[in-house]
Amino acid sequence: MKPLDPRLLRLSRTARGAVAASAATGLVRTLATVAIAWGIATAVTLGVDGVRDRVVPAALTPTLALLCAAFVVRAVAAWATDDLAARAGARVKSELRATVLARAAERGPAWLQGRSSAAFATTLGPGLDALDAYFGRFLPQLALTAVATPVLLLAIGAGDLTSAVVIVLAMPVIPVFMVLIGLATQSLQRRQADALARLGSAFTEAVEGLATLKVFGRARRQVGRIGDVTDEYRRGTLGVLRLSFVSGFALELAASLSVALVAVSIGVRLVDGSLGLGAAMFVLVLAPEAFAPIRQVGADFHAAQDGVEASAAVLDVLDDRAGHDRAGDDPAGDHRVVPCAPDHDGPTDPGTALVLDGLTVTRPDTVIGPLDLRAAPGTVVALAGPSGSGKSSLVAAIRGVLPHDGTVTVPSGTGWADPATRSVAERTTWADQRPRLVRGTVAENVALHSRPDTADVRRALGEAGLGLDPGLPVGPGGAGLSGGQAQRVAVARALYRARRERTPLVLLDEPTSALDAEAEQTVVRALRALADDGAVVVVASHRPAVLAAADVRVDLHANGATTVTARRAVRA
Repeated sequence: MKPLDPRLLRLSRTARGAVAASAATGLVRTLATVAIAWGIATAVTLGVDGVRDRVVPAALTPTLALLCAAFVVRAVAAWATDDLAARAGARVKSELRATVLARAAERGPAWLQGRSSAAFATTLGPGLDALDAYFGRFLPQLALTAVATPVLLLAIGAGDLTSAVVIVLAMPVIPVFMVLIGLATQSLQRRQADALARLGSAFTEAVEGLATLKVFGRARRQVGRIGDVTDEYRRGTLGVLRLSFVSGFALELAASLSVALVAVSIGVRLVDGSLGLGAAMFVLVLAPEAFAPIRQVGADFHAAQDGVEASAAVLDVLDDRAGHDRAGDDPAGDHRVVPCAPDHDGPTDPGTALVLDGLTVTRPDTVIGPLDLRAAPGTVVALAGPSGSGKSSLVAAIRGVLPHDGTVTVPSGTGWADPATRSVAERTTWADQRPRLVRGTVAENVALHSRPDTADVRRALGEAGLGLDPGLPVGPGGAGLSGGQAQRVAVARALYRARRERTPLVLLDEPTSALDAEAEQTVVRALRALADDGAVVVVASHRPAVLAAADVRVDLHANGATTVTARRAVRA
């Protein structure tokens, strides 16, 4: 396990600045420590001479003043190190979280489906919070060790070369202990990180399925399950703490024995007169300081192991280019491969119709397509097929967030000064099969990221067949609403955006799966009206009422093949 992962320095400018700042403050602390040792040695020597001569030496006052100033400088440098480390830790965590979330959005749903969402959230949440110890304690101490150890050895060598040689010969004992203990703790820390991920997964799964568990009377059993995982994590934490205390004791013992060798050597030579009192005091004060940084970095390394594991997990995610790079391959050479991205930044040359040319989506179990389709404005396209046939995959490919072969041309729409400069996301309205409601009011969920217009919100709710008060509060995940109400709020959100932004393409994934027949007909009429206003509406559904209202039906078969059927003529 690397004490300092170079990938962290490459990805985070703040991390590089934190290392440089820690080294700078560490150098100031080291020079202040040397000045303190010199001041103590000089003050003791002057004091002994003053007692012998029964006078107060004139140099004692400036020496004590220098000693006090050195203590102040060292304290300020230590405070600056802690403050800079805390700020750097917060910024690095923010940078890593933003980078990982951006990379996840770039790779799209297909990449996320291969990972546990609970483990992913745990790594980005409490996992990265463990970087506080990494940046607050370990990293500053590592920089201090790299700067202070050679400076202190040079200072000790200037005072007494023999003591410097003894310290150089004894110092490798501590890294040996660190390596041995590190090998013992590495697997333990990894198991502890896995236990935290399991605990987060168990809790997240229980919360997500709480409503179902309560319906079937199984919620109480989850208490025992989470309790067992929590107890496992508690026992693992105690085991890590025990090993950390043992490692700290071993490092302290090794450093104490090494300092004792130096002290014995100095005492013997001080008695026979081969070493002066000033040099002896100077070396005695600095000898423990020479061992302290490397001893402390070993202890802090164990305290920061969780942060090291979390950062390694995040950096591995960022370095995992497999899913992203496959989007750039084109083994067949028949069609252009569209990269997995939530948006296309560059301008395109869109037409007025939705055009799918050889659209093919490759999944681990099957290949969907190729699909050729041209849908003019005013067309309702229904993607039909059983669950798991690939309807959602085709919708994701049309949105541009799933790697695929072939080309997708999104209609430009009307009413914009320069439609070609509008990105695909700006020309598309999308409603997922899960409502994904947030805490707030109904109006805020309908308008989402824009300021709600009450009149337009009421109109969208009415078209979706929902007579809710726009000011009605909604909890996280749609708490306070029934499943059908939450789904119609999501449909109203799509209608609201499609009309206000005049998006020429509207994509909906199973918008009526939780609705009764009457409510479903209301939603179907709203989608039909949206198409009559000039939009291309693509609906993934297996409900007969939705399929019957479609102008074009695309059937997805079990072997991945597609069949396009034009049910009625559409005016251009």
